[in-house]
Amino acid sequence: QVQLVESGGGLVQPGGSLRLSCVASGSRFSIIAMGWYRQTPGKQRELVAAITHGATTNYADSVKGRFTISGDNAKNTIDLQMNSLQAEDTAVYYCNAVEVDNRWSQRDYWGQGTQVTVSS
Repeated sequence: QVQLVESGGGLVQPGGSLRLSCVASGSRFSIIAMGWYRQTPGKQRELVAAITHGATTNYADSVKGRFTISGDNAKNTIDLQMNSLQAEDTAVYYCNAVEVDNRWSQRDYWGQGTQVTVSS
């Protein structure tokens, strides 16, 4: 069972920056990708940014050029540097990890979520 611990959320003014971090532990197999998703009330959870074990990244169009995801495979950690934050970025941000076992079956794990609020 993989546990994900998130940190770094909070309140920031428009135009400001925040850095989210996530640490994965307890994996018995291989974590092949990790990422950040976000959700606001009444809306589906959406991908913000993801990074594979091979360092391939993927970003939502709305955050390209403002957010940067990075990872450390050895430590199973990822960070999300968020710059030029806008009110529309306000959401609960969830860390995600994709684990693959020795039969190549994938399983998703989720963190508890951390609130990011962008407001003046």
